[in-house]
Amino acid sequence: MALDGITVACLVHEWQQALVGGRITKISQPEPDELLLTIKNYDTYRLHLSASASLPLACIVPDNRPAPLTAPAFCMLLRKHLNSARILAVEQPDLERIIRLKIEHLDEMGDVCVKYLIIELMGKHSNIIFCDSDDRIIDSIKRVSQMVSSVREVLPGRAWFIPKTADKHSLLWDDPAALSLAVRACGGDLRRAIYSTVTGISPVLANELLHRASLDTVTDVAELDAASLSRLSDSFGWLHRTVSDGIFSPVCVEKDGIPAEFAAVPLTVYSDFPGYTTRSFDSMSELLLFYYETKEAATRIRQKSAELRRTVQTATERVAKKLDLQEKQFSDTEKKDRYRIYGELLTTYGYSAVSGSESFTCTNYYDDTEITIPLDSALSVMDNAKRYYERYSKLKRTGEALSAHIAESRGELAHLESVRDSLEYAKDEADLADIRRELTDCGYLRFHRADGGKKASRKLTSRPYHYRTSDGFDIYVGKNNYQNDELTQHFAAGNDWWFHAKGIPGSHVILHSVGAEVPDAVFELAGSLAAYYSKNRNSQKVEVDYLPKKNVKKPAGAKPGFVVYYTNYSLVATPAEHAELLVSD
Repeated sequence: MALDGITVACLVHEWQQALVGGRITKISQPEPDELLLTIKNYDTYRLHLSASASLPLACIVPDNRPAPLTAPAFCMLLRKHLNSARILAVEQPDLERIIRLKIEHLDEMGDVCVKYLIIELMGKHSNIIFCDSDDRIIDSIKRVSQMVSSVREVLPGRAWFIPKTADKHSLLWDDPAALSLAVRACGGDLRRAIYSTVTGISPVLANELLHRASLDTVTDVAELDAASLSRLSDSFGWLHRTVSDGIFSPVCVEKDGIPAEFAAVPLTVYSDFPGYTTRSFDSMSELLLFYYETKEAATRIRQKSAELRRTVQTATERVAKKLDLQEKQFSDTEKKDRYRIYGELLTTYGYSAVSGSESFTCTNYYDDTEITIPLDSALSVMDNAKRYYERYSKLKRTGEALSAHIAESRGELAHLESVRDSLEYAKDEADLADIRRELTDCGYLRFHRADGGKKASRKLTSRPYHYRTSDGFDIYVGKNNYQNDELTQHFAAGNDWWFHAKGIPGSHVILHSVGAEVPDAVFELAGSLAAYYSKNRNSQKVEVDYLPKKNVKKPAGAKPGFVVYYTNYSLVATPAEHAELLVSD
């Protein structure tokens, strides 16, 4: 999601406490659209400002960033005016996505002057603008001419102003009851009406307000009665008090371990959604760094796994097409028993057939029904019987061969499906390296000798997930088929417990029993992990098989991750990640 006005208000609240009164000691421009300001107050802070169209960002960062050897012109301009300047105030105009740093410095004559550094966090319109005390633009990190924007020019000498593209109401200055009436007057569905009417509210916050008011997001505003308007006014009042009093609680909502949304206030709306977890942060800067770094890492892994996904998809389509053809051919072999019966009946009753006939009718002694057998009039009855026997033998051989091929194709499809699931669990380069090696070993990818001709190492480069329960039991989950083999065949002891989702692709889960009696709650927890790391992770309930590891066998020559077992227990588990039990090995 983009930064909204409430998130910016949280940032402004934090910066007012940390930066006001501090002096700017260093200014650098690591990227064409980024600034890094070092500010010394009671502590040293590094303020990262980005006007990137795809990733606008403003937060306090812990680490420095390398600067180019030659500073760009905008950076040199800021150094000229703002070196050793003092920050007087951090302001936000009426919950807009704008932060104004009011800065005091000495000019060439030694007189005290006031300037403004304005950070606009507005998606593709984001910018960093340097203005004088009269809001006259001195320069900006991105210049915008009239050819680019007919609404507002951002050029030296022009006046800076906030473009009013819509007449919105203010959360801070308007009465909550008046806001509710304004929303009703907007028309359309309720969620859109909220974020279209009130400044600073994003669709996510609109959902939260409606959830707190016990209202449906798709409700038409015309359907609001007095009670609904009262509850909506209470929600607006809660958000007004939160922002006015600075009672922020930055949270990030994660789905399957990947950040999905963030906000400066608690998002209770996601408490009703399965698979979502909420993580709290001490500051909005810390949250933004986590959110964007994690999202960027997930996006990077997704991009790097694109080739592997295409390979798996292509192989899956090829095998599925082959399997469909094999099954159609196998269905044609089902007529083989009819040819056998024809041959037997002709051998038994053929003496009564008339030579040169095109058919022969007799009694089928298998079911005592009358049957008509087609004949080739150019052949004798015995030659017709022989031909039917040959057809039967050929179809029988074909059916036996196709049965083996169909089983092989189905096994290959299941293996490819498990590899596709493994790509969903891949979190870093090491995970992708293991999956790439598996695809190479199985012949789906060519082996490239990038190491000067040496044979590829068989050693795993990634590690399985490791969970530890509150009573000290360790649970391990394989991320891919090679890890599954390693866990089951080499790591687990004979008395450890092995878990797997029944009849579907999924991870091998090992519960380390260490010879102790395992509580039922731990079995349920391991089962929920096996359900979560399976193809049906989004289902409400998943059946899970579990048994002692010593009863799990891997057939010779089987695909990676494939095992067999014949006696097992079963439980029905609710898929859950249990991120709070995950151990960082």
